[in-house]
Amino acid sequence: MSDAIRHLTLANGLHLTLRHAPRLKRAAAALRVHAGSHDAPPCWPGLAHFLEHLFFLGNRRFPLDDGLMRYVQGLGGQVNASTRERTTDFFFEVPPVALAGGLERLCQMLAEPDFAIERQRREREVIHAEFIAWSRNPEAQRQFALLQSVSARHPLSGFHAGNRHSLPLESQAFQQGLRQFHHDFYQGGQLTLSLAGPQSLDELAHLGRQFGGLFANGARVARVQPPALLGAPLRQPDAWGNRHDLLFAHDGLPDGAEQALELLLAQLTDSRPGGWLDALRRRGWLQGCKARQLHAHAGQLLWHVQLQLSDQACLDKTRELLHGWLGFLRQQDHKQLNDRFTRLQQRHEQAASALELAQRDSAGRPFVGLGTQGLDALTALLWDLPSSAGGDWQLPPDEALLATELPATSTPLPAGLGIGDCLPPSRQLATLDLRWHIPSPLRQRMQIVLQHSLQPLRERAGQAALQLGFEAIGEYWQLRLAGHPLAVINATQEALTLLRAPAREHWHSPAAAEPPLIPIRALLKALPDALLTGEEQPQPACTLDQSQLDALWQQARWQGLAQGFTPAQQGALGTALQGLMGQPIAPSPARPILGRHWRQIPTSGSEPALLLFCPLPADLQAAGRLLAHVLQGPCYQRLRVELQLGYAVFSAFRQIEGYGGLLFGVQSPHTSHAQILGHLLDLLHQGVALATAARAQLADQFDERAMTNVDVTQWAWQAHIATHNADLSRMRRSILNVEQGQLDVLLQQLLDASHGWLCLANTTAPDAEWL
Repeated sequence: MSDAIRHLTLANGLHLTLRHAPRLKRAAAALRVHAGSHDAPPCWPGLAHFLEHLFFLGNRRFPLDDGLMRYVQGLGGQVNASTRERTTDFFFEVPPVALAGGLERLCQMLAEPDFAIERQRREREVIHAEFIAWSRNPEAQRQFALLQSVSARHPLSGFHAGNRHSLPLESQAFQQGLRQFHHDFYQGGQLTLSLAGPQSLDELAHLGRQFGGLFANGARVARVQPPALLGAPLRQPDAWGNRHDLLFAHDGLPDGAEQALELLLAQLTDSRPGGWLDALRRRGWLQGCKARQLHAHAGQLLWHVQLQLSDQACLDKTRELLHGWLGFLRQQDHKQLNDRFTRLQQRHEQAASALELAQRDSAGRPFVGLGTQGLDALTALLWDLPSSAGGDWQLPPDEALLATELPATSTPLPAGLGIGDCLPPSRQLATLDLRWHIPSPLRQRMQIVLQHSLQPLRERAGQAALQLGFEAIGEYWQLRLAGHPLAVINATQEALTLLRAPAREHWHSPAAAEPPLIPIRALLKALPDALLTGEEQPQPACTLDQSQLDALWQQARWQGLAQGFTPAQQGALGTALQGLMGQPIAPSPARPILGRHWRQIPTSGSEPALLLFCPLPADLQAAGRLLAHVLQGPCYQRLRVELQLGYAVFSAFRQIEGYGGLLFGVQSPHTSHAQILGHLLDLLHQGVALATAARAQLADQFDERAMTNVDVTQWAWQAHIATHNADLSRMRRSILNVEQGQLDVLLQQLLDASHGWLCLANTTAPDAEWL
């Protein structure tokens, strides 16, 4: 069943987009303000970003402890905001019954902000901490350098993030400018509000009118046309190791160019036989490719193709091949290209969450093919790009991962494969998780070969709205596929073939370099491996070959779980799993973590960052989840608002590779690791008070009808590998039975590390007194 969509304009000028999607289990709101960092007075860089931060501190109607962030997080939802060059976006996703409460808080905080100077001072320090992290992050600086490749007269080449020095709070002129910016742009004519959920269009319209009407009346503000992007020839960025950024800029494109670019990027990143990426891969040059839009406004587009190339690659020939492929696309039937693109868009719409749909609607870019305007813009875009004639090019065949018919053959599923019953097949999402125990130290080197072998399929999967991940964690190789059931079935057979016998060209390919992560993200990425890694084993100095891989697969022991498949689809999946490598083995509980452990993780950034993970046994996880639930607000209030440790502060309950426990994380530009840990322990020493509604609020989140499909499948998989009961109703009952005394005891156990600690940080362990 296709979604029903309605567009309305309220009396105050606000544009309302409504999407009724019966398949959704959650509802979302996305509000776009048609003003961003380039619309702020140039004398105060960062003013728009600063204002975005101020909104979340609450106002008289909804103070911080009852504001949007606390409200949404308490319901297990998602909430965030983003300031771009010409737009500012606010968005959240919650259970449908909570949409009204979230929408009222969102519109109230934007319509009637509190500009008290004390909260401005505190939030400016957070902005400054973000600025320091940004300035120290190589990837962020690389992205900034790309923007500076355009004309120096264009605001893209300037600084707009904001810091302590660009936001003179004591200046009366600045305060007037802050209020004037809010007055001019946070009014009805500048806003697009999109709502998506299972509710009827009439119900969504009622909510949109009720709360969208809180904004002042207004009209769209006329803005001066920005200077040309190309006042001079575009400066191509220098190579960064084996990474090459090919940059493209356009002025004066017709309406619809942003959607046309989306189609073009789908063609440019299609690495199947016939296209330019395939030509690079056949030469042994291609290690990775990403392409994305960097800026779009008023007929201007800036975008880039990021290539990871081998040392043997010739950049001039790479450009020549790209220009040949662009010339080929220019001559194709654009309606045929659009038909292919439309099928991709339809699959993405089927797989999208409420939040993704609302965000796309608020940006005016729903998951649809190009209309007449978009096709005209595609022609203009292609003719504005460098191209050449010649080359043996062809469009690839129809994508098998988009097939809509079930394979005819049916085979029983392998003995030992678990069948999850948490997610009903009616949700139209299926997952397959396979986990092989590979004790040999060769697994790390061999995993690089397997990653290269899977790369083309992973690229196709991404275009077809299918998640395909393969990673080495501890002594395990893990394969996960999630998406439309037929896509999972078709991709499974291909993935196992590629893992079983990689092609010759993959055996000696180096590991692709990954962009550096900010410290806290690097720690989060390292946490699963830190939990599962045993004693370090020496790497055998031998040449890898197929016989060694065959031996690894023969000795491997696997466990797996399939979820969301109908009985007929299970039969087709059984056929795809024929010849599954290794022998099945029953899952076993994760090894307990005894005592306090400190693990140093090298990171590219120098800012102190720390993760503290406190695992809990199965019988304490209901209490642990409730403790994490009631700690989330006080943790944010104390560490982020009062102590201003930094912008990266969080606490939550997490399930990670069979371990469940409380996870705390902080990255700070000015606080040492020992001080961060001390603040966390002080927070735990203060204790918590269990509010009456907290138990029910958390228990309600453990209902399949309220959880996202991905969350349901992750819950079931983690329960499977940890040998826990996956019954959601049992967890709900357990949470409702937790009392204050149990939380008090558990808090003391956390402080004593009774169930172990694992601390990850980008430094050596502090003095023994902290451990």
